[in-house]
Amino acid sequence: MKRWFAALVLGLGMASVAQAAIDTYEFANDAERERFRELTKELRCPKCQNQDIADSNAPIAADLRKEIFRMLGEGKDNQQIIDFMVDRYGDFVRYKPALTGKTALLWFGPAGLLLGGVVIIAVIVRRRRAERTDSPNTLSAEERQRLDHLLEKDSE
Repeated sequence: MKRWFAALVLGLGMASVAQAAIDTYEFANDAERERFRELTKELRCPKCQNQDIADSNAPIAADLRKEIFRMLGEGKDNQQIIDFMVDRYGDFVRYKPALTGKTALLWFGPAGLLLGGVVIIAVIVRRRRAERTDSPNTLSAEERQRLDHLLEKDSE
C-alpha cells in the first residue's frame, strides 16, 4: 500500500513538471529569431534575479518573452525594447547596465576596491622594509666579545 501511495505522489509530482509550458513563437525570419534570442539573454528576470528571461521558468519571465515577441512584431528595434523594459523594471533588468551616475559604483567599484587593496599592501610592505633598515642586526664590539666568550665555553 505504501508503494502505491509513493508511486501516486511521484506520478502527480511529475505530471506538474510535464505541464510546464514551452514557448513556441513563429518568427518572420532567422534575423528576428536571433534578435529575440539576444534580447532574452540580455535581460534579467525580475523574480529570479540571477537568471536571464530566456532560461527562467518564472511566470513573469514568460510574460516578458511574450512582450518582447509582441514588440518585435510591431517592428521596434532592440534599443526601444530595452528602454521599455528598463522604464518598467529599472536598471536591474539589464545584465549590463548603462554607465550612468547611478551605476558608476557598480562599474568602477570592484576596480577601486582592488586598487585600494594593492595600495594598502604596498604601504605595509614599504613600512616593514623601512623597519628592517632602521634596526640593523649587527652586534656591537661588546656583544661580539660576549658571544665569542659563550661560544668558547660551549666548545670545551
